[in-house]
Amino acid sequence: MLRCATAMLALLAALPALAQREMYPKKEGVPQPLQWHTLPSWMSIDMELRGRLEDQTALNYVNDKERMYVLTRARGGLTVRPLSWLTGYLQFQDTHALGLPLRDVAANQRDVFDLRQGYLNFHYKPLQFIAGRQELKFGDERVVGISDWTNNSRTWDGFNLRVGDKNRVDIFSTSVVTVHPTSLDTHGAGLTFHGVEANLTTVVPKTTIAPFVLVRAVPRVTSQQKIAGTETEVTFGSYYETKLPFGFDSSGTGDLQRGSYSNDSIHAGAAIIRGGYAIGTVPLKPHIEGEYDYATGNPHTNAQRIGTYDQQYPSNHNAFGLVDLFGFQNIKQDRLNFSLAPSTNFLLLFQGSSLHVASTRDGVYSSSAASVVTAPTAGFAHDGIGSEFDASAKYIFHKSLVTNVGLGHFFPGYVMTSTSHRAPLTLAYFQLTYRFKVDKDAAAAK
Repeated sequence: MLRCATAMLALLAALPALAQREMYPKKEGVPQPLQWHTLPSWMSIDMELRGRLEDQTALNYVNDKERMYVLTRARGGLTVRPLSWLTGYLQFQDTHALGLPLRDVAANQRDVFDLRQGYLNFHYKPLQFIAGRQELKFGDERVVGISDWTNNSRTWDGFNLRVGDKNRVDIFSTSVVTVHPTSLDTHGAGLTFHGVEANLTTVVPKTTIAPFVLVRAVPRVTSQQKIAGTETEVTFGSYYETKLPFGFDSSGTGDLQRGSYSNDSIHAGAAIIRGGYAIGTVPLKPHIEGEYDYATGNPHTNAQRIGTYDQQYPSNHNAFGLVDLFGFQNIKQDRLNFSLAPSTNFLLLFQGSSLHVASTRDGVYSSSAASVVTAPTAGFAHDGIGSEFDASAKYIFHKSLVTNVGLGHFFPGYVMTSTSHRAPLTLAYFQLTYRFKVDKDAAAAK
């Protein structure tokens, strides 16, 4: 592990300056434009190749389980434009976790040659109607996103009506796709995830506002009292991002959840707020940002009320540290982010965070919303989950080859050390991503 981490830190210092300031979840770089003169003008081909070497000192947070492995991802897409108002798209995906025994491969790491996207887009400005398997990405993806850092990433089956351009509204009815590593991916019974999301970029100067209402409707769940029933959960709130005078900026999300879970009621909520300051007139363009995240837990003061926030379908990578141990449920985070941008194609990011449970009577949840640590009946004596320090960098070579390097260390706190999850965890990674697009002529490829 030490050799791997040392090599990655050396790479951080040695590589030439070449990535944009934004980090995850934004997909950086552009597909390299290629020409194939015999290709019909109404057809395009795209390809993405990605490989990531990871080294963890405690895989799945298990003591003395160091693993080094390579996550590979190949995607290929075909776009057809048979009519001026109709576009079709198909995308395959093939992902593997090389070097990991099958028993250690997570659900989001392996999917052998499967259909990832397949949809028809009926468009006549300012309207688009997208039907089929597709991506949903709203705001900064902390509520709804594709989780692109994971090897498989997320898609939905269903319908999306989009109205507008710079200011737009999405109205969708979908069901998230479940990945089956060795068979065709499917979604559950019926359409279970619905919503309306607006993206307003010109209403307030230098500000984006994205209000949303999301509805999860699940036909069969079991309540805390072991009573079977249905779930109807409504999440309503907004994302915002703004540039303020004198180099200041801010962004965040706030939402509330209400509804029913069989015979239980749902009362939960979450908030994210960031405030930053950039010095654009000095070398390296330093930017410092404070961040606070809060998602409610269940205090168990009412036997028929659920207070644990449902994180929906977020892009959780680096939301609570690079080690990606935790999800946005029953958690509080204080975080400091410091970035340097020597050029438009080179970014260094340093982060430190302190993590706590929001309610000591609720447990700790993973980034996939699974229970990691269950609270004792009387609750935890202290709320400290732990702290983390991370360093990462992104470089873009010749616009289309993206390099990511990162090193993160999690220091467990009382909540974790009071259980079997005692091990500190260090994660190091090195990733390369290359994308290209093939068209009949160069102008179309760009």
